[in-house]
Amino acid sequence: MKLYNTATREKEEFKPNEPGVVKMYTCGPTVYHFAHIGNLRTYIMEDVLEKYLGYSGLKVERVMNITDVGHLTSDADTGEDKMLAGARREKKTVMDIARYYTDAFFADCEKLNIKKPETVVPATTEIAEFIKVVAALIDNGHAYVSDGNVYFDTSKLDEYYVFNRHDAEDLEEGVREGVGVDAAKKNKTDFVLWFTKSKFEDQELKWESPWGLGYPGWHIECSAISMKYLGERLDIHCGGIDNAFPHHTNEIAQSEAYLGHKWCNFWFHVHHLNTNHGKMSKSSGEFLTVSLLEEKGYDPLAYRLFCLGSHYRKNLTFSWEGLDGAASSYAGLVKKVAALKGPAGIAAGDEEEAKRLDASFRDALDSDLNTSMAVTALYDVFKAKIADGTKLALVGKFDEVLSLGLLAAAEKAKDSESEDGGDAGIDGALRKKIEEMIKQRADAKAAKNYAEADRIRNELSSMGVTLIDSKEGTTYKIG
Repeated sequence: MKLYNTATREKEEFKPNEPGVVKMYTCGPTVYHFAHIGNLRTYIMEDVLEKYLGYSGLKVERVMNITDVGHLTSDADTGEDKMLAGARREKKTVMDIARYYTDAFFADCEKLNIKKPETVVPATTEIAEFIKVVAALIDNGHAYVSDGNVYFDTSKLDEYYVFNRHDAEDLEEGVREGVGVDAAKKNKTDFVLWFTKSKFEDQELKWESPWGLGYPGWHIECSAISMKYLGERLDIHCGGIDNAFPHHTNEIAQSEAYLGHKWCNFWFHVHHLNTNHGKMSKSSGEFLTVSLLEEKGYDPLAYRLFCLGSHYRKNLTFSWEGLDGAASSYAGLVKKVAALKGPAGIAAGDEEEAKRLDASFRDALDSDLNTSMAVTALYDVFKAKIADGTKLALVGKFDEVLSLGLLAAAEKAKDSESEDGGDAGIDGALRKKIEEMIKQRADAKAAKNYAEADRIRNELSSMGVTLIDSKEGTTYKIG
């Protein structure tokens, strides 16, 4: 398998340090609000990666942190403390907010068939570990105490900018959002490991430390948690591309200064989900959640398919029209699976073709996790001249990685087919849109606007919807 390594800016063959075992770390959520679907795109792609590594015969040991303390928008103690902001917004304690939104995050993951990591570690449970690492960095000369806070000294590094070749002027203090002036720092790129002096006088969560009552900086938690639970040598670290700098850059700096050797071999970064107004974020007004998609009648797995249709290293633009297309495609896939006659199993004489189809699926994901081509390989199964049982077996096998829930959805569709009039598996929003378009076409025909009626038929056809006109009216079928 070849993966793009953000640290080297090249596609490299993925090989774990220990044969057969992958140690994988995932930056978890800051649990001050619901995750939006842009956040969840990252977790979907990381989920595919983890499951494909398992599909390839590797044992994956995966750890995720939960940021339930702090997380400022700047290392200079500027911006807002996200956990405090959430607590103030809802008039609850920080820990109440953390528990509620942690549960909400994993509920969304379950709806999207994202596997929960075996090890999930809230930052507030590892304060002693953070203090241990910070103290060691002071002892070995890579950190210093200044004006009540502990800072990492970036001047002691041979290389600081790992993922991008920044000009130092680009990060001059106070010249852009997120880089504020901090007079206590020796160097403008230094960052806080432990706060005892902060602008947040009402910080709810504080702990005793050798440097006074305080709380950890954002970056130290991922390094310390990863090293405690996965050891000194990490195979792959995952996260959104916006974490590459400064968060992951600072993780590398402090981890390797603490360990004295290279820490992580591969860096896997998923690019942004955008709207027509730019990057999706909780502060931009484009705050779309899984629950909102459900309220509008969409199956969350249609959104998963929407994400799989694009490469993880490309920005993906969300639109309702695009999601409608994914919902239509998902309904079509479910219908194709529902039409297959079981039982699942590779039939005699199908072995070679089954191997060829599996190889095509593997080739797609071996090529820098090309999920779009993997979905194409799934469609190729339905076109192949093999028995239905063989097709069902391959669909089930591929879906171990794609996790679209196709077999379960097909069974549900077959159970409800007679009640749904032949459009089983279609989510409510898509069904409503199709019915509205059929009505608009009927109105156009009644007004003798045949050009408009033809346009609507063609648009429906492009969505995979075939209209069936009769004396009783117009019905339709998918696929």
